[in-house]
Amino acid sequence: MSFSWNPVRFVLLTVGSALSALGLISTDRVERAADLSWPRIVTGLARMSKSTADVAMVGIALGPQAIAGIGYASPFWGLAFALGGGVAGGTIGMVSQRFGAEAYDELSRSVTASAVLAAAITIPVGLLFVLVPGPLIDLIGSGQQATAYGTDYLRIVGLGVPFAALNLVGSRALVGADDAWSPMVLRGGGAVVNIVLNAVFLFGLGMGVVGAAIGTVVANVLVFAAFAVGLPRGGLPGVPFPVRIRPDGPLLDRSLLRDLVEMATPLIGTNLARTGAGFPKTAIVAMFGPNVVAAYVVAMRVRALMDTPNWGFSLASSSLVGQALGEDDERLADLWARDVLRLSMAVYVLIAVGVLVFARPISRVFVQDPAILPLVTVFVAVAAVSVVFSGVNGGATGPLRASGDTRWPLYSQLAGMYVVALPVAYLGTANGLGLGRPALYAAIVLEMAVPAAITYYRYQTGTWKIVSRSFRPDAAAGD
Repeated sequence: MSFSWNPVRFVLLTVGSALSALGLISTDRVERAADLSWPRIVTGLARMSKSTADVAMVGIALGPQAIAGIGYASPFWGLAFALGGGVAGGTIGMVSQRFGAEAYDELSRSVTASAVLAAAITIPVGLLFVLVPGPLIDLIGSGQQATAYGTDYLRIVGLGVPFAALNLVGSRALVGADDAWSPMVLRGGGAVVNIVLNAVFLFGLGMGVVGAAIGTVVANVLVFAAFAVGLPRGGLPGVPFPVRIRPDGPLLDRSLLRDLVEMATPLIGTNLARTGAGFPKTAIVAMFGPNVVAAYVVAMRVRALMDTPNWGFSLASSSLVGQALGEDDERLADLWARDVLRLSMAVYVLIAVGVLVFARPISRVFVQDPAILPLVTVFVAVAAVSVVFSGVNGGATGPLRASGDTRWPLYSQLAGMYVVALPVAYLGTANGLGLGRPALYAAIVLEMAVPAAITYYRYQTGTWKIVSRSFRPDAAAGD
């Protein structure tokens, strides 16, 4: 196994080598999965580090009330990724199968249809945030100062919603064509620009949460411009793309759009189930006071950072499984799915253990007040436990997304969030039960564990391979 020095790739190959020595995965497949995964993981690290740095910088500049305010705005901003990510999840399934079958005209039209669909459903959402941010924040927030911060942040960041969604479509189109490097360069570069702008606006110009929001919008617009120029040209200077979107073709192919909608709708529902649960969940957390909200927001940012391997593993699985299915090789698709899932589970266990050991120093990055530092530390530790289940869920979702079997991830999110996690969290506020914050801790774990169990069950049945037969290029051509 080749170990070129790239720290993320090196870790993946090291873990993969250990699993290979135990006879659990194939060495050859580990190398290819690592090559496709690591740029996406770096992209995730850059972007989640940006979000984490936002919270840390806002906390240092303005205190826990501002952290709580951003926490109130976060579920709304998350809708951009719920809607755009759902469309983009359909995109990667469509693109990977057509890339494997060398059906490049269909591939081009699939990406165009994805971009039109993503813009159509996110532009109205962004306008809503810009026009009426205050009433939206008041639905879930508490505390005059914290909700004021949240309103200011949402009013500005709403401008970036369509651009964030379109960036996901462009990124997934390239990953589906075996190119995770280019999205890493573009979106990772955008995250670095965002961090720099936030530092300037927050500390240099004293613009507060408005400055943090402006930095986010500007960075997303710049990344969108890079995709908008690069995809029709087949790349940018020094960043070649493996696919080229032909602008001279039809804007919309009804057959492909129908397949895209059928694949993307459950994924959008899955994402909305996850993001939508953030609204009542944030409202429940707000009942415990601003300090608990701040601790919860910090823990969720840390968990998002821990969860960045799924940016690589889940999408690599979708791409590699989808390409095998496009070649009508279901046995190879099954092997790819199995090996990437096992690699994902091993990496997530290592990450969780590391964060558990260093939970207190990590918490101190965000808050220095000794009165709330222990509280933040406990929330971070609980988040570390929960993230292991996300590794299982992401690895099992990859082959389902690639095959078009996208309903079960939706069912799993609905069950995990609404049937289990939210009721458990609410029990912490019920008078007479005395559950308090432990109910929140349990909900943080269960919201990851339940979807993981359901999605893994569906993956294990192998039904996704049968479902994929109706979405392969020959099936689309015959419609």
